[in-house]
Amino acid sequence: MLDKLMRKKTAMSEGLLSDRIANVKKGQIPAHVAIIMDGNGRWAKQRNLPRIAGHHEGMKTVRKITRIANDLGIEVLTLYAFSTENWKRPKLEIDFLMKLPGEFLSTYLPELIEKNVKVEMIGNVEMLPEHTKKAIRKAMEATKDNDGMTLNFAMNYGSRLELVEALKKIATLVDDGSLQVDDIDESIISSYLMTAHLPEPDLLIRTSGEVRLSNFMLWQLAYAELSFTSVLWPDFDEACMIQAMEEFQLRHRRFGSVEGEGTI
Repeated sequence: MLDKLMRKKTAMSEGLLSDRIANVKKGQIPAHVAIIMDGNGRWAKQRNLPRIAGHHEGMKTVRKITRIANDLGIEVLTLYAFSTENWKRPKLEIDFLMKLPGEFLSTYLPELIEKNVKVEMIGNVEMLPEHTKKAIRKAMEATKDNDGMTLNFAMNYGSRLELVEALKKIATLVDDGSLQVDDIDESIISSYLMTAHLPEPDLLIRTSGEVRLSNFMLWQLAYAELSFTSVLWPDFDEACMIQAMEEFQLRHRRFGSVEGEGTI
């Protein structure tokens, strides 16, 4: 009897989620969603598990959110997987985190190929361990001709470092005379960022209750809508993603203008 009730409840939940997904797809879908995946360690601590257990559980969430993002028609999904500051963590945890891309991509690469998802990465790849670089490069090569959603991993990424490197390149052009100082504008700076070929994020989601950007895409997020949730990343599911989309669609994005409003 209990099993029957549970199955009925699950079916009702899935039906409700399907209705919400259908309704969201009728509205404006953000072209680029960026996510700061936070809370793996706290999720594990709450269960008296080692931090690495939280990271492993978080990997499963990456699959779920990639799936639903692709189903919704999101063009780019950028996931903040490892920051330049994360090297300060214990070596055991870093070593485990560096193995996760290989495990995730080796397990789910066939599905990504089938779903026409293109894998990319932003960040300093050269500092990553060889096995991590190999896994990422293999996935990028295998999906390079896909023209569906871009799954963009931010690995060993820091926005301030990205901006510094971009400005160095621009300064070199000025120094050799191929670019004039007066020609430097926002589009020039954007063109030298790691995301130059991608649309800027329309929506940033951060899980775990923290309300900060943590050196993530500082330039690119200038006009993004921000969504902060107390849900820890391993618990962030399809319903949470749909809720973020619903909230996004309720916002009026004016990009600094007063369109549709009275003036004084």
